[in-house]
Order: sequence, then structure tokens, then C-alpha cells
Amino acid sequence: MTPFLYRYKLMSVAEQYGIAGGTAREIAASVESGVADGALQPGASLPPVRRLAEELGVGAGTVAAAYKELRVRGVVVTLGRGGTVVASAPAVTSRRPPRVPAGLRDLAGGHPDPGLLPALTPPARVEPVPGSHRASPRLAALKDAARAWLARDGVPTDAVTFAHGALDCIARLLSTELRPGDAVAVEDPGFHHLLDLVTALGLRMLPVAVDDDGIRPEALRSALRAGARALVCSPRGQSPLGARFTPDRRDELLLVLGDFPDALVVEDDHNADIAGADAVTLTSGDLPRWAHVRTVSKHLGIDLRWAALACDAATLARHDGRMLLTSGWVSHILQATVADLLTDPEVTRLVAGAARTYAVRRDALGAALGERGIASHGRSGLNVWVPVRDESAVVNGLRTRGWWIAAGTRFRIASPPGVRVTTATLTPAEATSLADDFAEVLADSQAVYGG
Repeated sequence: MTPFLYRYKLMSVAEQYGIAGGTAREIAASVESGVADGALQPGASLPPVRRLAEELGVGAGTVAAAYKELRVRGVVVTLGRGGTVVASAPAVTSRRPPRVPAGLRDLAGGHPDPGLLPALTPPARVEPVPGSHRASPRLAALKDAARAWLARDGVPTDAVTFAHGALDCIARLLSTELRPGDAVAVEDPGFHHLLDLVTALGLRMLPVAVDDDGIRPEALRSALRAGARALVCSPRGQSPLGARFTPDRRDELLLVLGDFPDALVVEDDHNADIAGADAVTLTSGDLPRWAHVRTVSKHLGIDLRWAALACDAATLARHDGRMLLTSGWVSHILQATVADLLTDPEVTRLVAGAARTYAVRRDALGAALGERGIASHGRSGLNVWVPVRDESAVVNGLRTRGWWIAAGTRFRIASPPGVRVTTATLTPAEATSLADDFAEVLADSQAVYGG
């Protein structure tokens, strides 16, 4: 289908896809249903407000209110003269990753190596409890272990609580601090699930450029001046770039943040124990509003949906107040399992060995690419980011050679294109083969691009 005909069909979307309703809520629900079942794909244009109002026999204000509700919920975005279109990652559709084609080596997922994870052993016996755990939501043994874990790296531990994973925690922090339409400073390139989450909460993203040392101070200042009320960043193991804070970069960022004391600073240290980088945290700078989130899924097991949160007293009160009204507490069975793992010397040795292995694998790919004249980023974490001119050409070219990697578009807002390679299971020998294939694909794509 030609682009012109495609646009023509989208412009008559009310008829093609059956948008219906007589109230703003009904119209919004109709559009949302079309997006959820796939009839309206990302990028699809919705009719202008007045045109849809005429087709449905309602006032223009009713349609405008429906579109506003859809924007707040992250279903659609407005592109100025480009009109209203379905968001690239609408909050009502499944965000499950595509199935890896048979026969391909999967280097796209960002997951740890199962062979480097400990076996999970839940408590052998769990006694029944009267009522609920709302009065005592945190096991004392795990709270002590979490405090020791955080304090080891210089994170203040006066106020510590738990959540169901990093994104659960960050979503609760942002939703209690901000209102739809408020702006959040996020890393660019950054973690794609976080970018989707911010949009789904009805918040605006202000991109902050990242280099090997983390977010850039001048970019952060620009975002805060533009009205960002919160910052979400990773101090190490940053996905997808693999950045990590240095002491100098931390100090530069703290100078910037000192001019914006009302901004909430959220650190996502999601793979602290296997990042392969020292802990350098903004929380050491006596910030007025801050939160440091850590999870164990990357180094202890992906089924352990638990996060430790250290923060200032006001942030803890707001987080826990909202949690008590919803899920209430993290399962005590899960808490007991995590507490045993965090305090087991054998598990500690296993995790330390895993961190060394991940560093060897990550560095092997970076070195192999460098030997072939291919620049890459990956100072910490489980991934290597490779800047490229044409993401699709590289992804498809490597696919024909047996490799499955992630296109960078889902990680980017305004940053240049690239691809992400997860090195968690990539042996040094495989890294050499992948680098050879990468060089061939780049040569082929550049020849085509140059005409």
C-alpha cells in the first residue's frame, strides 16, 4: 500500500475502525479498545477533532476531552500539525518482547545467565498468620540485611522499605510525587520499560544525554530548567549504554542538583552486585529529596520480584502510604527467601564470581569490536551499545548470520541510533565471531547507504 493510500485510510479511521460513543469517556474507551486489539497500530492518525465530532454527532469539546484523556493515559500523543496519533508504545498494548526466531543466538533480552544464578530455596515451612501483615509489612531479618547491603556502598539507611521490583517502586514514587502532564528527566538512551512507564503515567519525558560516565551535567541542567520535577537515573550498569558514574561526574551532577532542591532524584541501581563498577551514588550528596532503588533479580533470580528502597523520610511516607492502600506488603515468603540468599556466604561467593564473568564477557566483545574499528560503549552491566547509522540494516544483517540483537529505537528519544547487545551469556570465542559478522554487516550497510 502506498503511503498516500495508507494515510487516506487512517484519516477515515472513525469508519474504518468503528470509533463510537456519545460522551468523552465512551469515545476514549472506543479508541483504547481499537489500540488494545491491534486495529489501531502505533503511529496511526486519529481524525481531527472537528471531523470526528461531526461523524459522531457530538460537540468538538467532547472529542477534545476524549483525546486529552487518551493522552494522559499514554495511549496517544499530539504532534502539533501532525495531529493526534497512537503512541509508539501505547500503555494499553502488550509490551512482551517478540519471540526469538528459531535457530538464532539470543543477545537481545538484557537477562542474566541462568548458569550464574543460585538455586532458589523458599522457606520449608510457613506458619499461618492471623489477619494480614499490614501492621508489620517488613521482616526484620531482611530489613537488617538490606540496610547492610546499602550501607556497604555509602547509601544512607535511616529510612528503608520494600517494593515489588524496581519499576513497581519507581511507578509508585512518580505517581505520588507528580501529576499527569508533569515532566520527568530520563536518560537518553535509557531503559525502554522505564520510558514506557513514564508515558503510561501521563508524564512528559525530558531526555538527558548519557556518555560513558553517566548523565551529562549540562543536559541535566537543561532538563531541570525546562521544568523536570524528578530525575530517574542509573549510577552503574546503565541500560543500554553501560555507563557508570565516576566520582568527578557525581560531584558535577550534585552541583547541578543543588540549584533545584525541589526535584526528586531516583537512582535505579538494578544490578548493583554484578555491574562490574564501584558504587558511586548521588545519595552521598545530602539531597533533600531522593530515593535509591535496588533489586536482586539480576544476580539472585528473575522470580524474586523484590526491591529495597532507601530514601528521605517524606518520600518513604508517601511510598508506603500508597503501597498500604494497594498491595499492602511484599510476600513474607519471598522476603524470607531473599533474606536467606543475601546472608548466605556461598551465594555471596557465587555472585562475586558471576560479576567477574560478566565483566570478562562484556569486555571481550568491546575489545573485539575495537580491533575491527567499531566503536562501542559498555563500561559496566550486561550490555554493549554500538552506535550505527542504520539500525534495521544491522539488526537484519546479523539476523541472517544467526544473531538476534536489539534495535536501539526503543531505547532512544533524541539520541543517535545504535543497537544493544546483551553479553551476559556471550563467551569470548563467540564475541570474536560476532565482531567479524558485525564488521561485514556494517561494510555491507554502508555500501548500500552510500549508493
